[in-house]
Amino acid sequence: MSETKKYYALPFALVSVLFMLWGIANNMNDTLLAAFKRIMSMSDLQTSLVQFAFYGAYFCIALPAALFIKRHSYKSGILLGLVVYATGTMLFYPAGELASYPFFLFAIYVMACGCAVLETTANPYILAMGPRETATRRLNIAQTLNPLGAIIGILLSRMFILSELKEADAAERAQMNGDLLRLMQTQELNAISGTYMIIGFVLLALMIIIAITKMPAMKDDGEDEPKTQGGIFHRLWAIRRYRYGVIAQFFYVGAQTCVWSFTIRLVMAETGMLEAAASDIFLYSILAFTAFRFLFTALMKRFAPSQLMIWAGLVAVALTLTVIFGHGMVAIVALVGISACMSLMFPTIYGIALEHIDPADAKIGASGLIMAILGGALITPLQALMSDVTGSVSTSFCVPLGCFIIVLIYAISVTNHGK
Repeated sequence: MSETKKYYALPFALVSVLFMLWGIANNMNDTLLAAFKRIMSMSDLQTSLVQFAFYGAYFCIALPAALFIKRHSYKSGILLGLVVYATGTMLFYPAGELASYPFFLFAIYVMACGCAVLETTANPYILAMGPRETATRRLNIAQTLNPLGAIIGILLSRMFILSELKEADAAERAQMNGDLLRLMQTQELNAISGTYMIIGFVLLALMIIIAITKMPAMKDDGEDEPKTQGGIFHRLWAIRRYRYGVIAQFFYVGAQTCVWSFTIRLVMAETGMLEAAASDIFLYSILAFTAFRFLFTALMKRFAPSQLMIWAGLVAVALTLTVIFGHGMVAIVALVGISACMSLMFPTIYGIALEHIDPADAKIGASGLIMAILGGALITPLQALMSDVTGSVSTSFCVPLGCFIIVLIYAISVTNHGK
């Protein structure tokens, strides 16, 4: 066992770094909503297309990515994901030069395709690197780097993007001379493009490191695809906790994307801060998320993951109600607390849903849970629409409230019924 642990140490570390990399992309997206709203004077619904493009890519790419790694190997999937992710970041340059929001959305979509390949590959790879009975805990350990990536993403956005935004609001920009407005927007958009391109170069460097590193071939790596995938889908859907796990993951990702997409907007509404200052609260949220990820992972030595998720779900519902009906710092503190509760949910739903899956079906099963990330694409615009229609960001948190209730029901169901 000690030799196995030693053999997997470097691959485990490299694969865990991938969790950090898509965390950077996820949380820079959340700040992009606030950036595009100011730069291009958009509504909340229009800016939510950023999340639609990003998480929509997960739905489109997860299954093809699973079939790719099933036919080839986990390592091939990682290299493919890094190349596509880096390509997306480089597309930010022409998008900025053209000052084209649709082009930015295309760049985000391509970047997210790379993230989807990485996530479809890395999660089951981590689960395979050790005993099945500790798989959920092992995934939570790897996932601790995801919020670190989120912190890096927020800091990059704050230092290089949000700090470059001018204070002029939509009304003031509408009164500006056309040339002056274009010059100001060009400077702001270049800040976005340059930041993403730097990330792209880092991705390419990591790709080279992984390409020359020996990675373990787990179980069915390199095996031929079965004659039909229908049998796999039938077996997966027959497993109750997997079937409902996909649904729970859909609503969890919707809730997380909603909460983080509208954190800066809520803080601005409650305090009057501008984007750069309001991003501090977003950073506190991610720090809480990170700290509680470690806490929950430690608690899994004594408590079942599903039991911990029940408590996290109950508190998340209570805190979301506080955001909806509270005001000022009470609402903001509750908002930070929601992130602490969310830290447990994604990897725990993922691990529980795959717990009784045959290893031969794990890659396809994993793709279903990654496709469920579509929740971020479909549910976030719903919250944005509610915000636009009601004129209240706090009221729009009714949308993630409903999502947390569904996650709570799943946790209770798993605890009471097992398989």
